[in-house]
Amino acid sequence: MLEPDAPPLAREHLDRDAISRSGVGREAAFDADPNARVLVVRDGKVLLGDAAGSRVLGLRHPSSLPAPALRCYLGRTLGDSVDGAGDPLSTGSPIEAWVLDDDPAAGLADDDGWAGLRTVATQLDDRDAGLAIQAVALANWHGTHAFCARCGSPTEVVASGWARRCLAEDALRFPRTDPAVIVLVTDDDDRVLLGSNAMWQQDRFSVLAGFVEPGESLEAAVVREIAEETGLIVDRVEYLGSQPWPFRPASCARSAPAWPTGPRSPPCPTARRSSSSAGSTATS
Repeated sequence: MLEPDAPPLAREHLDRDAISRSGVGREAAFDADPNARVLVVRDGKVLLGDAAGSRVLGLRHPSSLPAPALRCYLGRTLGDSVDGAGDPLSTGSPIEAWVLDDDPAAGLADDDGWAGLRTVATQLDDRDAGLAIQAVALANWHGTHAFCARCGSPTEVVASGWARRCLAEDALRFPRTDPAVIVLVTDDDDRVLLGSNAMWQQDRFSVLAGFVEPGESLEAAVVREIAEETGLIVDRVEYLGSQPWPFRPASCARSAPAWPTGPRSPPCPTARRSSSSAGSTATS
């Protein structure tokens, strides 16, 4: 059970059913199952549903959709719920993510019918948030791994979208997660340090973030990243929790507050970063 103050992307209510991913005939059985539903992904955005009163995913039966460029098995529902049209969806209903190209996707909804995770993730319930995050993360990984990172040969999708096989080496490649930290930096007066990216629109700011280096602890990464990006030295780090980070590049974001050193720190500056910086500032 997740804590009420868990990070917003750390929500899920789904049986991932990993044992079924390599089952023979699984896709055909899914397509024929009247309880099967599909979450459609287009260019990093998910299709929304029509249920009144709340934001829901547009889960549809596979028979109502055009052929996908990619399909990934996400798992089975836990508990009775509803689909994108508000129709009942029973416990154990299988869910897939289908990635559609622009032309077939355009016939499903106009631009307002699609939403990115940064816009909609906090408005979805635990089931839909977990499905959307999982689907977008897998779609992003497949989008950058059509070729083997080791030899450059083409790869093919296997294990219901949870791996790719190098056609030259017959070796499996799995989705990777790069650990990162997202940090809320405050001083002794409880002021917050924010950063901005030169590529962002004016007056857009964010808490700070960066990737964990090889052999580095999460706490050490916080101290190093804040020093590199702002010049401030952090002397207290408190771990809050973890959440997936489905955006490119893939990382698992750990949240932590941190405090600059000294009994009374100077006023917190606003850190504005160049677009060429090697670090990464988190988006709000």
